[in-house]
Order: sequence, then C-alpha cells, then structure tokens
Amino acid sequence: MKRLISILLTSILLISACAKNSLPSGTSTVAPASPIPSSTSTRVAPVTPPTPTLTLFPTLTSFPTPIPHAMSIAALRAGNYSGSEIFIEDELDRGANYRRYYAFYLSEGYKIYALLTVPDGEMPPDGWPAIVFNHGYIPPDEYRTTERYINYVDRIALSGYIVFRIDYRGHDNSQGESRGAYGDPGYAVDVLNAVASIKQFAQANPERIGMWGHSMGGFLTLRAMVATSDVKVGVIWAGVVAPYSDLLYNWRRTGSFTPSPSSRGVGWRTEWVQQFGTPQENPQFWDSVSANTYLADISGPLQLHHGGADEDVPIMFSENLALHLNSLHLPYEFYIYESDNHNISNYFTLAMDRTIAYFDLYLK
Repeated sequence: MKRLISILLTSILLISACAKNSLPSGTSTVAPASPIPSSTSTRVAPVTPPTPTLTLFPTLTSFPTPIPHAMSIAALRAGNYSGSEIFIEDELDRGANYRRYYAFYLSEGYKIYALLTVPDGEMPPDGWPAIVFNHGYIPPDEYRTTERYINYVDRIALSGYIVFRIDYRGHDNSQGESRGAYGDPGYAVDVLNAVASIKQFAQANPERIGMWGHSMGGFLTLRAMVATSDVKVGVIWAGVVAPYSDLLYNWRRTGSFTPSPSSRGVGWRTEWVQQFGTPQENPQFWDSVSANTYLADISGPLQLHHGGADEDVPIMFSENLALHLNSLHLPYEFYIYESDNHNISNYFTLAMDRTIAYFDLYLK
C-alpha cells in the first residue's frame, strides 16, 4: 500500500511539472512587425519622432456576443445605408472652374446638409470622380456649411473632383442630435449614407469614390473604409485613427480644445468601462468597436499626414496605424511634417499636392 501511494504521488508531481512548462491551449506568439521601409514613410524635413509602439490586432470574424454593441464595426456593417437623391437647395458663388451648391441628402430620415461642388467642362463618359469630405470636430452650434475648410475643398474641386463635404447630424441646419463621433454611431451612419447618395448623383462615377478626413473626420474615414467596399481610396490628415484602448488611455490634448457633447459629464469612456470593463478585462469588446481590428478588410489604399508638433491628436496614432498597415502588407503612404500643427498649416500646399496626386493615382 505504501508503495502504491508513493507511485501515485510521483505521477501527480510529474503531471504538475509538465503543466507548468506548457502553453495553455490556443496560445500563440506573434513576431514583431518589420520597421516601415524608408521608401514608404517620407519625412518632409529631418525629424526624430517618438518611437511608436505597435499592437497587432486580430481580424475578428464574428462578434463574441449575440447582439453587437451599437458602436461595433459588426453593427456598422450590418446597417442599411441606402442614402437618397441629393437635393439642391441653392447655388452658391462659383469656384474658379467648378460650381458650388447648398444641398442635402437623407440619413435615417434626417436631412443632412452639405456643400457640393461639381467641375465645369466636359464630363468623363462614366462621370466625375467624387470625394466624400469628412471635416474635423467643430462645436456643432458654431459650425456653418459655407465656412471652414474652404481652401481644402477648393484645392480638391479645382483638380476635377466632385466634392461632397457633409455637415453631420445636428450641425448647422442638419436635422438630428449631435452626440459626437466616438460614443455614438450617428456621424458614421451619416458618412455611409453620404457615400450611398453620391453614388446616385447623376454626374458622379459610382466606381470612383474616395474619402478625405481630418482629425475626427479621419476617425470616420477609417471606420467607413472597413465597413464598406465603396470607398476606393482614403486620405487622412491628423486623424484620430488609434484603437479605443489608446483613445481611452493615451490621448492627452495640450492645445486649444472645445469638448464635444460626448466629452461632457459622464461620457462614453466612463460608461463603457463601467459596463464592459477595461480593455485589459474585456479585450473582445474594445477590439470590436475599434476599426483597427478590421484593417485587413480595408477597402482601399490609405495616405496619412501628421504634423510633428500636433497638440490635439498624438502623432503616435498615425505612426502606429502606418506600422499596422505595413505589417499587413497593405498599400499606404505616410508623411510627417516637422514642427507643423494639427491643421498642417505650414506645409498645407505640399500636403494638398500629395493628397491630390494620391487621389489621381487611384481615381483617375
């Protein structure tokens, strides 16, 4: 009997030792991505940016719970975005070689207003290429359709593109409530309905649609490009293009900033952490709402621009996105502008030249 007990104890110890030296089922290791090739990342002037950290995100094939959260990419993909006819309310002062209109379309029954430009001259046989233009955060009660981003729209319109610069719900005369982009799906829904609406516009080529986004508009552009295949190319300036874990912990604004409605009081950060736990406690939820998780499905090439002295959106957001695109071997360009600000004001002409050349490459 004593010998039998001894044998049993020895067997238990051996099993325990093996368990300690083996990986749990399903565990894998991921090799770090190679650095961005110098031919891909272009710096305007000598600059030493902070060393970015790269988080590789798995591509989710299904959401872990039966009902996706309203802000999840799964829910965004499942939506119905039929848009509408684009209705012209007024013709505005002309541009140098294009016409300008005050227009609206429908998104979830709301009238969403927009600035619409249409080139002069002979239209290509299949219609003009078109750019859906997603502006950055401006306090909704201060926003005006015919103000801000005038030079940006003008440069793209001058280059032979229809530009559809949408207002988002709750901005100026657009119907609906403005609830911010990061904790509510409304703005992203408006963007996807804008894409559907410009596809129906008689003078636009539905197969040649690009998207431009600045700051918050970059966040919306990235989400649109992993939700639909209709956007063939994207350009993002100073974009909020990080996963939600970084928006939660690594977004410190040092410049002038007016909080959005979702930033006042108990916003999405507090509510989500209380409801779903932290990214460490519940990575499945936080991955599900991050467009970065779905980059392998992005609808087209992406060009990134960021000022080296941006005080509103960390340059790390664009750097990490570039590294992630590189690790997936996806086509992209990334430009850093030394000592420039959130609007890339000092290198505006150069950045816009590169923007238009990128659109031309894929849409003309």
